[in-house]
Amino acid sequence: MTSRIVVLPGAPGELLDRLREVRHRGDVPLVGDERWPAAHWSAVRDLVSSAAVPDDVAWATLTSGTSGRPRVVLRTAASWQRSFAAISAILTDQVLLPGPPASSLTLFSLAHALEGGPHPVLDGRDATSFHGTPHALRTVLDTHPRLRVALVGGSHLDPSLRAAAEDRGIRVVSYYGAAELSFVALDEGTGLRAFPGVDLDVRDGELWVRTPYAALGYLGGAGPLRRDGAWSTVGDLASLDPLDPGVLTLHGRADSAILTASATVVPEEVEAQVRTIAGVRDAVVFGIPAPGVGEIVAALMEPDGPALTAGHLRTTVDAGLATAHRPRVWFTGEIPRTASGKPARAEARRRALAGEVPRLA
Repeated sequence: MTSRIVVLPGAPGELLDRLREVRHRGDVPLVGDERWPAAHWSAVRDLVSSAAVPDDVAWATLTSGTSGRPRVVLRTAASWQRSFAAISAILTDQVLLPGPPASSLTLFSLAHALEGGPHPVLDGRDATSFHGTPHALRTVLDTHPRLRVALVGGSHLDPSLRAAAEDRGIRVVSYYGAAELSFVALDEGTGLRAFPGVDLDVRDGELWVRTPYAALGYLGGAGPLRRDGAWSTVGDLASLDPLDPGVLTLHGRADSAILTASATVVPEEVEAQVRTIAGVRDAVVFGIPAPGVGEIVAALMEPDGPALTAGHLRTTVDAGLATAHRPRVWFTGEIPRTASGKPARAEARRRALAGEVPRLA
């Protein structure tokens, strides 16, 4: 019997039982996020209903790079199972999962729990372990005194946050990974080093990995995952320490994606939504620094007609974008362009940060 993808709501209550039931039937669970606008739910369901599912798929996750156009990552059961032993050596007992179950980070721990891993705690205070983003760790430090170990991923962990957690007696293990690659490298305070079973290679500044944890690919379309034989990349820029080649340093995304509150936002997808607003001739989207979340999404809008307010722009664009992808700061003015006429994203960002374009109230 051919497997099908079953879209589940992301509400915490009895989610583990629903995942177990879907997997027991041989179907593929895909957990949604109840914060999504209706248009996003519709796009996900349309994609799931129209695309063929390979027989060996066991899990489906949505990358955080989606806005109006969902991108679903498909993976085998083994691609996660192979890393369970290494994670079990870090996380024990009950694990606090503050992130939405729709995220691959949280869904991994739920899949682990189905096969004997730490019991997931989605909204309680009795957990001794934590698996989540730096932002989530910051919010629970003072409210979950029993925490003894934290596995932190999704975005860069600030050294001051690591120190604050360690001062409370928490062992902190941060990691770099991707929805398509799963775990790539771990950092216990001495730098990112290859996750067990993973080999790292930097080619022309781009990180490639040889890993048994990689996903199969995408449902019904393409994405940033590329392969070269046994090696894979999602386009992240990185370098290896020449004095200690095992230590990895990340330098951002080659595709100009914005990392905000542990979500990955593709600017072109947000721009397409902004351009649908009446009175907007064109728009360019970029990230600007924001303490605690890395960057926030900002948009430089070229108006066409009467002046628009930031409030009107936010209200209009929110219906078509997931929460993390909505521009928080709006600028107005002429969009700088390259010689070929394309928007010059880096120059637009520079002008915004330098105060050379007006910011809308």
